[in-house]
Amino acid sequence: MDNENEPLAPAAIEALARRINRPVVLVGMMGVGKSSVGKRLAAMLHCGFIDADDAIESAAQMTIPEIFAAYGEDYFRAGERRVIARLIEDGPRRKVIATGGGAFVNPETRALILDKAIAVWLDSDIDTLVDRTARKDNRPLLKQGNPREILTRLRDERAPFYAEAPIHVLSTAGPHQRTLAKVLKGLDQW
Repeated sequence: MDNENEPLAPAAIEALARRINRPVVLVGMMGVGKSSVGKRLAAMLHCGFIDADDAIESAAQMTIPEIFAAYGEDYFRAGERRVIARLIEDGPRRKVIATGGGAFVNPETRALILDKAIAVWLDSDIDTLVDRTARKDNRPLLKQGNPREILTRLRDERAPFYAEAPIHVLSTAGPHQRTLAKVLKGLDQW
């Protein structure tokens, strides 16, 4: 019987890496650990890692807070959709992409990810999200009021969209290794 808390054996991870033939795209709320888990996942699967937010900033030659301030969220989301489409379509098929928290809410972006990639929803409780997002001061949506209230509202609004991802993993306050093990098991079962 498979114990859900036991990580996959190294041979099983190697076999999984050989089977994956499309991008693995991590979706979920800001602060859930998409970038941290994504880097480790890519290393274990012997493939590249791309943070969509970094790619957006590189393409725009502006930070995300600067884009939000200068042009607003709608403009940002349109650019985000184009960049994610390019990341999925270009380069090697096998890679790990971490998206921004609102990317999967966009119907076009979500449809593309669901069609051409393996979507993994990293989920977390609000306390963990509040703690993790407080570590960085680069979250434009959290500057509009009480971060706990904003995160709760956004999570409630976005959960039905995130739930369309075929793999759902709970990220807890503990080390990212636990979350990584759950993601690998989800991919193995996918």
